[in-house]
Amino acid sequence: MKVYNNVLEMIGETPMVEFSKLDAGVCQLFGKLESQNPGGSIKDRIAVSMINSAEARGDIKPGDTLIEATAGNTGLGLALVAAQKGYKLKIVLPDKMSIEKAYNLKALGAEVMWTRSDVMKGHPEYYQDMAQRLAQENGWYYINQFGNPDNFKAHFETTGPEIWQQMGGKIDAMVVGVGSGGTVTGIGRYLKQQNPNLEMVLADPEGSILAHYHKTGEMVEAGSWLVEGIGEDFIPDICDMKLFDKAYYVSDKEALAVARDLMLKEAVMGGSSTGTLLAAALKYCQEQTEPKRVVTLVCDTGNRYLSKMYNDDWMKEQGFIE
Repeated sequence: MKVYNNVLEMIGETPMVEFSKLDAGVCQLFGKLESQNPGGSIKDRIAVSMINSAEARGDIKPGDTLIEATAGNTGLGLALVAAQKGYKLKIVLPDKMSIEKAYNLKALGAEVMWTRSDVMKGHPEYYQDMAQRLAQENGWYYINQFGNPDNFKAHFETTGPEIWQQMGGKIDAMVVGVGSGGTVTGIGRYLKQQNPNLEMVLADPEGSILAHYHKTGEMVEAGSWLVEGIGEDFIPDICDMKLFDKAYYVSDKEALAVARDLMLKEAVMGGSSTGTLLAAALKYCQEQTEPKRVVTLVCDTGNRYLSKMYNDDWMKEQGFIE
């Protein structure tokens, strides 16, 4: 047991747990609990990587103002780092994101700017376009997780090696989602270097374009979905789609039901995207005829969704439960 100098030193080295109470068929299914990072999500890793690297290049210095477009968790990771290092932080947040995320961001000292979630890339109120424009107009530093190589570098250097070590090199498939694309690019490249036969599996919300693109190579118009933080209406610059070997679509209803099931059966409280990943992982496992060791991520804590997916009234309003 050790004493840390600050909260940033506690990022990473998250636990791996076997989900033995879920029906994984002939397979073993494991979850890496990224929810145990100090900011409550996997995005703490990229936040510290992107800020440290920008400092090392001389792009930013304490006292500067940073801005980011986020579904919430990257913002929370950045707020954690910014508060410790002395940066001002502005967050552009689409209005479908949970109110808990906004409260959490404000508590960490970030300013939250809400924008529309019903518009696509190219619209002035689209969250990424808005953050980029505000950065240019005000001389703020735009982090841009969607095009920032220091995003996937964090996963190539930390998350990937941790998974390989925890599994003792015995891992047959890795199930991830795509938000910025950093997770698949970093973890996927690292794990496939160790084992070229490892399968990378995409878990994608119904409405997102990514699983369709993987299967057909064509771009289609995106629909809408309620799961937060994964699924896209475009392919992020840093997302290496070639790494995926399989892809599954998961509906909002199935994702939220599976996440709630994880809470009941394994006492692990994940967010909405965890439900999408876990549902896809279970589909993959149940299709296998040979035993495989499959890993997925508990991307963030479910504490952020108490007003939504863990609230029966909200679930009934959405038609997800009777």
